[in-house]
Amino acid sequence: MSSLRFVMLGGFLGAGKTTSIARLARMYQQGGKKVGIVTNDQAADLVDTHSLRSQGFDVGEVAGACFCCHFNELTATIDRIGAVAKPDIVLCEPVGSCTDLVATVVRPMQQLFGARFQIAPYGVILKPSHGQRILSGRDDAGFSPKAAYIFKKQIEEADFLLVNRIDDLEPGAADELVRLLESQFPGRPVLRVSARTGEGFDSLFEFLAQDGAFGRRVVELDYDTYAEGEAELGWLNSSLTVRADVPFSLDALLTGIVERLRTKLEEQRAETAHLKTIGLSDGAYGVANLVSSWTPVELSLPSTAEVRQANVVVNARVAIDPADLEKLVKSCVTAAAESVGATAEFGQTQSFRPGRPVPTHRVVELTEW
Repeated sequence: MSSLRFVMLGGFLGAGKTTSIARLARMYQQGGKKVGIVTNDQAADLVDTHSLRSQGFDVGEVAGACFCCHFNELTATIDRIGAVAKPDIVLCEPVGSCTDLVATVVRPMQQLFGARFQIAPYGVILKPSHGQRILSGRDDAGFSPKAAYIFKKQIEEADFLLVNRIDDLEPGAADELVRLLESQFPGRPVLRVSARTGEGFDSLFEFLAQDGAFGRRVVELDYDTYAEGEAELGWLNSSLTVRADVPFSLDALLTGIVERLRTKLEEQRAETAHLKTIGLSDGAYGVANLVSSWTPVELSLPSTAEVRQANVVVNARVAIDPADLEKLVKSCVTAAAESVGATAEFGQTQSFRPGRPVPTHRVVELTEW
């Protein structure tokens, strides 16, 4: 039996992991390969899962904790996808606030399941909006030093790095980011890509096909600082239904939700790590995002649909008390629905701070394979 190719792409919240994985999945499919995808979140009802499934991919979700803390659920989810879709490749997207993934996911995969999986190089996607400020040591980086600690540790353990969103960056800004990475994290190849346009993805595709001594960078990690950095973020997943008597623009609803939240969060000086919402209605779907407090709202997947009813999911990761975040989300969603002549009926909402990471396995000692 041939082994399954295991590809995991990490990166901070809002780095562009989901868009990158969707583009890679299409590239593998165009090459005749079958692909499975596994998403990951601290809670259920993830926009990324809905988005990828809406695009026709076979997707499993590990909810309730990161891959490292739910390692057995990760392998079980891969097994479930394998039983149905028979993939050649599985693409995995870890929680954006997690690090230490080489020691807690890559190496355990290799040591425990080396006969089943071919482990691809582990890449980390750099989020330019926060990355430039954090790596430059600016006081207005947006997050506390403890959250920035996680950001840097993610980069430190990577086999290679991806500077994403180069279509949004001036050439000089992209050059400066690469210079900062090469000076602070030497020895890691740096690729410039745009998950949105596909620029640089041929090189990424080729890089991920490599075999060799990857997954060797185990970081020295202070789990107290790690846990405190994660806990600074309020986490919210909410599902709801929006209805109207006459058709409304699904895209206007989604961008209206995110723009209202951007404004309210800016007023409270609450830094956004990532805010995203998806709307689904009779085969139509759209996604709107916000990746920092000083970048514009992005309609990353336009639906161009006029609908009378839509199922909406909102995911928010913001440096604010979760109870306050929930109140803001409900008020902004209600106002956005009213602005398009609709009403919002909330279903399940989860708001919390992530708990302390407790990995299932942590393989520190280097074992030859």
